[in-house]
Amino acid sequence: MQTAIPCYFMRGGTSKGPFFLESDLPADIATRDRVLLAVMGSPDKRQIDGLGGAHPLTSKVGIVRRSTTPGVALDFLFAQLQPDKDTVDTTPNCGNMLAAVLPFAIERGLLPAQGAVTTARILTLNTQMQCDVTLQTPGGCVEYAGDARIDGAPGSSAPITINFLDTAGSVCSSLLPTGKVKDTVRVEGEGFVAFDIDVTCIDNGMPLVLMRAADVGRTGYESVADLNADTELKAKLEALRLKVSLQMGLGDVSRKNYPKMTLIAAPQDGGSISTRSFIPHVCHDAIGVLAAVTVGTACVLEGSVCQGVAVMPAGASKKVSVEHPTGEFSVELETDPANPQSVTRAALLRTARLIMRGEVMVPASVWTGHAA
Repeated sequence: MQTAIPCYFMRGGTSKGPFFLESDLPADIATRDRVLLAVMGSPDKRQIDGLGGAHPLTSKVGIVRRSTTPGVALDFLFAQLQPDKDTVDTTPNCGNMLAAVLPFAIERGLLPAQGAVTTARILTLNTQMQCDVTLQTPGGCVEYAGDARIDGAPGSSAPITINFLDTAGSVCSSLLPTGKVKDTVRVEGEGFVAFDIDVTCIDNGMPLVLMRAADVGRTGYESVADLNADTELKAKLEALRLKVSLQMGLGDVSRKNYPKMTLIAAPQDGGSISTRSFIPHVCHDAIGVLAAVTVGTACVLEGSVCQGVAVMPAGASKKVSVEHPTGEFSVELETDPANPQSVTRAALLRTARLIMRGEVMVPASVWTGHAA
């Protein structure tokens, strides 16, 4: 016997995964997590017995409900799973999967379309972050076809704009959780010689540890495959991550997906800065939405590790082009003229698509479903 659960499989930005109504899943968190592991086929590096795509970018789940928060239309809970682990992490955000929330809600009848264009305020339950999402809904239906292109996803689609309202300190206690714009950290561990490194620890939607690639003996332009095969670098990054997370107030993150470790270098293709982002042990083929927002924020902070590396435009309103292995990700940032180190707005463009709708099956031994 198996249990059937209504499910929509969606691409959001450069990620994809199953989306569920909260009411279709177990209310008990432990049971819910066992269900999600069974849905995705984890733990198994191939995720051969589930919907997972054998990569962190395709091991993600969205859970949606109508919101009871005044002024908010939808609540979104993001769950990050790993192919070869039995963890379900609902601590961090995911701006890519966020792009699919409003299309899913309209498809499932949680919200009606507002006309040719629909805007809704969404609360990300993981970090209590709010944003306004806008998409095209001609004839009352979600439009997926269009001319908008994002690097990391093939073809073109209808644009979805996301305006983040308050992202500083999403997981950490503040934008700069160590209290400094730059820290020098001593890193020790097996497989490499101990070293000191300058880092910027920052959280403007996603906790990141930024460092100059040259400071770990790399160019910052290496391929994803080369970085994923670089065992010495990965040992250095993990030792640094575990140590600096304590300074960031995050505690033991050995079983967490954050902070993301990000190498930076001067831009190569006319952008603002070049990046290689680890999530946290696998190099990202692109860069996460909120990671891009956070990198862009670090670029405007005087004294960060980005200073002298990033090429930034003048003015309070800045378009920051974050280069990554498969292209670039542009973020629009506005700073407070009275305090140039304070980011007051972050906006960006994503796309999404409904790939499949139906029911996903899980063994009845995992969950027998809601009582009749």
